[in-house]
Amino acid sequence: MVSPEIEKVLSQTEHRPYPLPEGPWVLRMRWHDLLFMHWSVPEDWLRPLIPPALRLDTFDGSAWLGVVPFRMEDVRPRFLPGVPWLSNFPELNLRTYVTHEGKPGLWFFSLDAHNPVAVRLARATFGLPYFDAKMSSEVSDAEVRYRSVRTHKGAPPARFVGRYRPAGERFDSRPGTLENFLTERYCLYSAGVNGERRVRRGDVHHVVWPLQRAEAEVEELEMTAQIGVELPETEPILHYARRLDVVAWPPKRIDS
Repeated sequence: MVSPEIEKVLSQTEHRPYPLPEGPWVLRMRWHDLLFMHWSVPEDWLRPLIPPALRLDTFDGSAWLGVVPFRMEDVRPRFLPGVPWLSNFPELNLRTYVTHEGKPGLWFFSLDAHNPVAVRLARATFGLPYFDAKMSSEVSDAEVRYRSVRTHKGAPPARFVGRYRPAGERFDSRPGTLENFLTERYCLYSAGVNGERRVRRGDVHHVVWPLQRAEAEVEELEMTAQIGVELPETEPILHYARRLDVVAWPPKRIDS
């Protein structure tokens, strides 16, 4: 039986740029207390880091780097119950934006998670660059205190320590705006974690992001040295989202 939350998600599709994928979804999850931190960077900084089969997606002539801390909850396969120690954990990603055959999506440079089982399952099934990390996410009076230090053996260092909060009323982004470009993505692309570089696309679906402006105080941010990029000194663009229910389909190889 599909929960009311997921029924609501699946009933709203008019905001998608392309139809839902064929076949049943296989994974459900809920994302909480997300901070979107984005920096505009030159396209040539990132183009060499993206597989040739994909095109780096840009907005107003710039590529974008995002650092996104949040908390995962109720992560579980379809028709199976959640397991608290496996289904709930903090996660932190470093990402940019790509497109292939008219389907704009996400490219993750790294995803850190406070769950070794989830890390290994995601690396094996989705080919995503997940890494072990010691993490905490604590919410008090709408403020999130977040800490992540990568512990994955043999992986480059990465860490984020800071606090953030919503700052403004909820709004839906409009097509053609920067907010829409940075958040309304309904697939992710991956190329494995062992150098095989066979690009796959995994589709997801959710309602329109419930965005708010955000404020943040960052104490430590070491996320881009792992890809040989130094963040600009400009202040990032910040957005916050409290909760989003999501379903996902299994990844499929795309033609290069």
